[in-house]
Amino acid sequence: MHWNLLFFVRLLIVSFALIPCAYAEEEWTIDKSETMSYARVSGEITHGDKLNFFIKSRQDCNKVSNTFSFYTYEKPGDIKQLEKKYIPIKINGREHAARVVSVFPFLMGYSVVFTMGTFPLNEYIYLLNNMYLEEKKFEIEIVDGLDFKASKYFDIPNNHWKLDRLVPSLLEANKLCKEISHIKS
Repeated sequence: MHWNLLFFVRLLIVSFALIPCAYAEEEWTIDKSETMSYARVSGEITHGDKLNFFIKSRQDCNKVSNTFSFYTYEKPGDIKQLEKKYIPIKINGREHAARVVSVFPFLMGYSVVFTMGTFPLNEYIYLLNNMYLEEKKFEIEIVDGLDFKASKYFDIPNNHWKLDRLVPSLLEANKLCKEISHIKS
């Protein structure tokens, strides 16, 4: 009887310890440098994969550059040749392409940084937010393309991010950008 009670108490403790993980709130980082502000959120499959939004003061804080990173354990000898190339991706199942900005060694593999481009801030964040609210997800998958085999470079070719706090996070980053612009004028 005592052993069963001890087992039950341990099971209960482990269950309570896991509850915060199951309901983890999205983690946004919002900050600024001398020339820009940014908001970023971590991936849900690979936590180290980031979805980034950069707002540059020299663009009057009206544009946002959207980048994301994927960590890969794969180490093909030609991974650096991906830089500056457009790679086929799918966003929520729709075909797109993203340009590789950089590839650099990270931990036991590589981090590959992609750009989606630069867009008018307000239109872009509300477009993304509406898509997220309608589809209940924001997922990027790196897919095969002409002369490109995703599995050669990426052991985990997909990730998704929670964007429940996208609009307030980017509005806060926009406010920080305007503070940079105000200080410089």
